[in-house]
Amino acid sequence: MRIFVIGYGQAGGRVADSFLDFAKRTGQNFVARALAINTATSDLMGLKNIPMEDRLLIGESLTKGHGIGADNELGAKVATEELYTIQSEIDERGSYKVDAFLLIAGLGGGTGSGGAPVLARRLKKLYEEPVYGLGILPSKDEGSLYSLNAARSLVTLVNEVDNLFLFDNDAWKKGGESVKEAFADINNEIVRRFGLLFGAGEANEVGQMVVDAAEIINTLKGGGISSIGYAAEEIASEGILKKFFGNKKGNVEKLDSVTRITSLVRRAIAGRLTIPCDVSTAEKALIIAAGPPKELSRKGIER
Repeated sequence: MRIFVIGYGQAGGRVADSFLDFAKRTGQNFVARALAINTATSDLMGLKNIPMEDRLLIGESLTKGHGIGADNELGAKVATEELYTIQSEIDERGSYKVDAFLLIAGLGGGTGSGGAPVLARRLKKLYEEPVYGLGILPSKDEGSLYSLNAARSLVTLVNEVDNLFLFDNDAWKKGGESVKEAFADINNEIVRRFGLLFGAGEANEVGQMVVDAAEIINTLKGGGISSIGYAAEEIASEGILKKFFGNKKGNVEKLDSVTRITSLVRRAIAGRLTIPCDVSTAEKALIIAAGPPKELSRKGIER
């Protein structure tokens, strides 16, 4: 699935930057375009992977490039005033060979929290491709203003996107660790999960493609909020003797591969989700199993 990634605000830009880093490291090509939008020059300059020409500074007349702090309402005002500038930048890059837009923003601050719903509304009017939101919820220790901003932004954003993914910083912080210290680890956890989701169907070998963009879009259709679980397991490589002389324990191995798949799915659901929730209340679910084809037990997936 090919996505146009838009990082809006400081947190959104960092996560978008991590998406490009992940795509480069893993050799995946699910990021078709990328754009970082911010009111603070320093935040844009701090990005490492998004090219300079894909970094857009907005609101200079109001902020002088210093950002807007946690002023949610000012963030919405700046987005509204700069909407045609942002639209022009997106139009210039185009939606050719793009399956969906992914608009990423921290919901507790000012720039992304206030501006993301404004931009989402515009994108849905202009493009046929679905617009998904990825909202980063603030930690409790960031203060009541950030919590209030998140509540306001969440109520608006969920109605402006085709589906809203949420990531709860509090659920992922380690004991005694500040949010700033946790940024790198949290961003890695985000892109690992979403890289697997959006990377589905973009395998190099066509014969291995099982889940495609249409299936992901159909799962997310209808709006609402989505959460993602994840579990992984290392698979021992085959020894040289086993490779040439075969293995007499074929039935045992088949049973193990069935157990492995079902165990991984249970662990993904029971482990930390991007937003804690009761999975039994889900209206839809999509399971993606990735790995060497011979390890992907059909029986295990069906079970």
